[in-house]
Amino acid sequence: MNKTWAQLEELQPQVLKILNNALVKDRVAHAYIFEGNRGTGKKEVSMLFAKSLLCQNNHGVYPCNECVNCKRIDSGNHPDMHVVEPDGNSIKKEQIQQLQSEFVKAGVESNRKIYVIEHVDRMTVNAANSLLKFLEEPNSETYAILLTENPQKLLNTIISRCQVLSFRTLPPAHLQTRLINEGVDESSAIILSNLTNSMEEALQLNNDEWFGLGRKLVIQLYEVLMNRPHQALLFIHENWVKHFTDKAQNEVGLNLLLLLYRDILHIQIDQEEKVVFSYKKEELKKDALQQSQKKTVRSLELILEAKNKLNSNMNLQLLMEQLVLDLQEG
Repeated sequence: MNKTWAQLEELQPQVLKILNNALVKDRVAHAYIFEGNRGTGKKEVSMLFAKSLLCQNNHGVYPCNECVNCKRIDSGNHPDMHVVEPDGNSIKKEQIQQLQSEFVKAGVESNRKIYVIEHVDRMTVNAANSLLKFLEEPNSETYAILLTENPQKLLNTIISRCQVLSFRTLPPAHLQTRLINEGVDESSAIILSNLTNSMEEALQLNNDEWFGLGRKLVIQLYEVLMNRPHQALLFIHENWVKHFTDKAQNEVGLNLLLLLYRDILHIQIDQEEKVVFSYKKEELKKDALQQSQKKTVRSLELILEAKNKLNSNMNLQLLMEQLVLDLQEG
């Protein structure tokens, strides 16, 4: 279900206030960068903002959600609204060129045209240069919304031509409470609220048998690394790669592993109240005594490095094998 302006304003009040003022004063920028962590509402706000620009029956700045334009945006087939997503691992020059060719044509429904580029930080160099040229020569009724979780990877020349709006990360306690109210057990709610900012994604994971088994496998891998490290490679071969089969699934697994090692660190620095795997706390406390804080920090760095490699073309099994070998060495 698409969120209303009021619902998104509750989650991202500062961003919605800025967009509201821009619409009221008719000072909408030609290009925006929406930056923030996954699950903070960037895509939902971009769709809502597009509706406000194209809606036939706006209530002030608020789209009606009922007219043909609003419904076409919801269904993803509005002729003057274009969404570009990575083709594989990256956004390629040809995708930006195709977008440019579409925008040479007159608007079908109105003079306004809007494009949203998801994961804009994944553009190839040639695609980024093509986009830069596009941004340098905007049509009066063309609007760009660039979405990213990694604004530091964008060209400064692109950033300088956009208005940057930062989406705040919602505190885990906020989502945790909502999940418990939806009937999710407390221990799962704590873990899920630390994995994602998205209520929809959290509920989907909670109801997914794959996630339940995956959570158990991550704990088993952690226990192997702590107690029987010489068996870690075998565990990757016989268990991990059969369950975590693509990049998205491996990212979930690595995020869970990261939370376990972060729990160790929280115990070591006397912040037990922040432990996420609360039902494993006694075991984690024993593990925390068996290794130095320096080694825990190094383990966290290694897992983060592995996560960054997920966006490369590195073989997933090789990536995990290298990670467990590095974790063994500390």
